[in-house]
Amino acid sequence: MRIIAIGLASEEDVVAARQCAREVARALGFDPQDQIRIATAVSELARNAVSYARDGRIEFLLEEDGTQRALVVNVADCGEGIADLDAVMNGTYRSATGMGRGIAGARRLMDRFRIDSGPTGTFIAATKTLPRHAPSFASGQLPKIAERLARGRVSAVAELRVQNAELLLALEDLHDKTEELQSLTGELESTNRGVVALHGELEATAAELRRASDHKSRFLSNVSHELRTPLNSILALSRLLLDRTDGDLSEEQERQVRFIASAAAGLTDLVNDLLDIAKVEAGKVDVKPTRFTVYDLFGALRGLLKPLRTSESVELVFEEPSEVPVLFTDEGKITQILRNFIANALKFTPQGEVRVTAQYQAPDRILFGVSDTGIGIPKEYHERIFEEFEQVPHALQSRTKGTGLGLPLSRKYAELLRGTVAVVSEPGGGSTFFLDVPIHFDAGGETEAAIAVERTAGRARVLIADDEEAFRYVMRRMIDAASYEIIETGDGEGALSLAREALPDVIILDINMPRRDGYAVLEQLGQRPETARIPVIVSSSLVLSDRDRQRLARSHAIISKASLATESLVGVLESALRDSGRPA
Repeated sequence: MRIIAIGLASEEDVVAARQCAREVARALGFDPQDQIRIATAVSELARNAVSYARDGRIEFLLEEDGTQRALVVNVADCGEGIADLDAVMNGTYRSATGMGRGIAGARRLMDRFRIDSGPTGTFIAATKTLPRHAPSFASGQLPKIAERLARGRVSAVAELRVQNAELLLALEDLHDKTEELQSLTGELESTNRGVVALHGELEATAAELRRASDHKSRFLSNVSHELRTPLNSILALSRLLLDRTDGDLSEEQERQVRFIASAAAGLTDLVNDLLDIAKVEAGKVDVKPTRFTVYDLFGALRGLLKPLRTSESVELVFEEPSEVPVLFTDEGKITQILRNFIANALKFTPQGEVRVTAQYQAPDRILFGVSDTGIGIPKEYHERIFEEFEQVPHALQSRTKGTGLGLPLSRKYAELLRGTVAVVSEPGGGSTFFLDVPIHFDAGGETEAAIAVERTAGRARVLIADDEEAFRYVMRRMIDAASYEIIETGDGEGALSLAREALPDVIILDINMPRRDGYAVLEQLGQRPETARIPVIVSSSLVLSDRDRQRLARSHAIISKASLATESLVGVLESALRDSGRPA
């Protein structure tokens, strides 16, 4: 709906347009600041039409679109258009008669702005949204507003006084904002000084905590070393007494000595755990990566943890891993972490099973899991159990010995190996402890460098693949360890992985192995150029048929386990090395 329209032909019309803009804005409920903004924008647009065009006209409209209402100011002229409209709109245009920023400034003062300019003239539509508290107008009220505006025009001098008053008001507002900004700047400077002081206190506190941690580590280390000697003496003397070295013991005396030995053994475990934690915190524990397979790791753990099974109602199950490559990390620390997990699971599982698993996680990680059907752990203890000396309160806890240091040490070892530990559990629903570590431990590119150093030292690498641990031990004894670097595995998958990754100089391969027999391994080795050149010595405890020997035709030699002797094994090994082009 149109409110009023004014022709633009002279400076008096520009003054009238400004007056109308201010009065219309006041009637529509705009606050004083918005009234000044609208009047200033209209003044600039009207002056531009008068100065650079002809037959100009400005009209004020009330636009209603649903719940939203707005004041629309349309300015049109019949001039030659704006030649460099883009420069005018972005504020870079410089006029010969002024600054050339009137239109760009007017656009910033309004909410929406549209301009069309061409050879026949320019049209501008500037919109300002009405405030929420603006009064409602019936269609009959707008002509009355227009009539009042037409009667209420004042002289240019009076309008100049109004502009001066508006300018003073704007300056006063700017002064208030400047003072507010200065006050805020002072507060920020004060806050910044406080932050700097707090940062200094935090640095001092961090340094103090580092010193306290160093003192604690040194204390634990010194005390642990001092306690070990008397504890070892107590254990040794207890064994002498229990072995009746100096005479027989009564039943009650034997019981008392066993209590003494048990207490000393428990205290020794505590001292060892404390010393290990102190070493980790002091940064004195090194990671010693070696190549090994999960199959061999589980085999060692199975034998190591067998004595911990105190109840026949609890079964310890190791799931045979599949498609897991050879690991290159610290086998000892992995073993200790899993041993702590399994020992805890066995202690707090009255019946059921404890299951150990390993899963390959692409691209280069392995996830170990130890699950049990035991008493479970409340959620609020899931993080606390990895803190030193924290234990879950339960009736079983009072009947099982423990230091509360196994899980914290496991977490520290996992962090050393660039891995993490976690637990998923609920009371009565069992627990699952996870260890997630990289398959290849990267200590700054030293993994392959270490292998290269051993090769340049003149040691040939021999891979022994046999599922019988006793036979692998016999072979290690027969081969001079000072002359050869020996790596080993207990299954066919591990043999293939090690052969591809470690590229040994010779492979001693058993025929009967789990997960892939020797025939399949030999065939797979021949399919890759890098492994096809490796001489393979086949070992067997069976009598081979002609067909079997044909399947093993590409092997360098076939030896019998039953008649194996040191001289014959070393001779075959040296012959294989010569055939491979490497000096024995």
